[in-house]
Amino acid sequence: MNRLVLIVLVLVFFACNNNGQPIEEAVVTEKDTVFQYGIPADDYEITISDIGNGDLFGTLLNDAGVDWQTIQKLISIAGDKFDVKKIKVGNEYEFFYRRIGDSLELSPSFFVYEKDRLSHVVMGLKDSLFVSVVEKDIVTNKRVAKIDIQSSLWLDMKRAGVPAILAIKLEDIFAWTIDFSGLQKGDSFEVLYDELTYKDELLDIGDLYYAVASHNGKIYPAVRYQIEDSGAMYWNETGESLKKAFLKAPLRFTRISSGFTYARRHPVLKIVRPHTGVDYAAPAGTPVMSIGDGVVIFKGWTNGGGNTVKIKHNKIYTTSYMHLKGFAKGLASGKRVNQGEVIGFVGSTGISTGPHLDFRVYRSGTPINPLKMDSPAAEPLDKKYLEDFKAVGERYKQQMDSVISDDYYIDFLKGLIP
Repeated sequence: MNRLVLIVLVLVFFACNNNGQPIEEAVVTEKDTVFQYGIPADDYEITISDIGNGDLFGTLLNDAGVDWQTIQKLISIAGDKFDVKKIKVGNEYEFFYRRIGDSLELSPSFFVYEKDRLSHVVMGLKDSLFVSVVEKDIVTNKRVAKIDIQSSLWLDMKRAGVPAILAIKLEDIFAWTIDFSGLQKGDSFEVLYDELTYKDELLDIGDLYYAVASHNGKIYPAVRYQIEDSGAMYWNETGESLKKAFLKAPLRFTRISSGFTYARRHPVLKIVRPHTGVDYAAPAGTPVMSIGDGVVIFKGWTNGGGNTVKIKHNKIYTTSYMHLKGFAKGLASGKRVNQGEVIGFVGSTGISTGPHLDFRVYRSGTPINPLKMDSPAAEPLDKKYLEDFKAVGERYKQQMDSVISDDYYIDFLKGLIP
């Protein structure tokens, strides 16, 4: 018999069982290695704890089995990447212990600390000492939110199941258009935005693409659009910038306790006298912002107004902020301030019945109602961008309108926004 044929027959024999049937081929599959922070986690036993009161970086590592010489080297290597003195109570940390058969090494190979909401500090504790900052594996989801105002933006967002941090984003966008202290029942907001999560936990609100505010019977759309290398800005549907020379209000999330009038009975003096400003009731210590760029022309005490700041914005407009608890650090007469810069804090100094801000606007020296002040807008969008801008805005609008949404935010179709 040919030797090659004999070898083939032998191989066929061993490939069959006693009944002459082929034995099923054994399938060997490799298990995918799971990495955490760049570490092959399957090779280690991981312990997870939180930083407690009085915990120190060095003590944590030493108690886990890391010698002090190694700890000192790590502190030196960390340098500017991580200040070991600033570990925060409540932040999570992990030790990775290498498996050796059925047991573990006595000292850990890696230490991982949750530096902040977006990153971890990873330290190699063995022969190759290293310290690196690793960004979290953040998941971005598109969301649509609709908030109907019943009482206040914060409470109504909570009621609608929308992250409250979105309120800050909305106020930043509409700060020049809407006085948020004047929101009332029937107003509403619709928003298309990114939600950032880590291990299903909300970390932050990302980009806000499109929003529509309904306030006092008027509709205010906001479209996010970026011009070439410039930062993204928000524009209305015709390409006018939402940013204006003056903010609508000098502080956040408050209520108006007294309006502009020439015939108000003073709550302390009990006489009828003009009140040529707007009172914003707010907790003591609430930051007060300059409504526009300008120069401080007065910082000090006035008889009725207590601690007062006056800012000259241009040849026409001057603003006054009274009853302040205190002034922002470094504020002085002659200093230039920017729009939105904190200049002081709500208080009850001077003639006052409680914490509030008495805010006044003067046009060419004459007091005017701040709530009815017209504010010039920034430069409109260049005409060469208008066609693309309108197409982007229409796409966002269609995406948001296509979502069947009630008072709760819902998952949006992924991938619609490039």
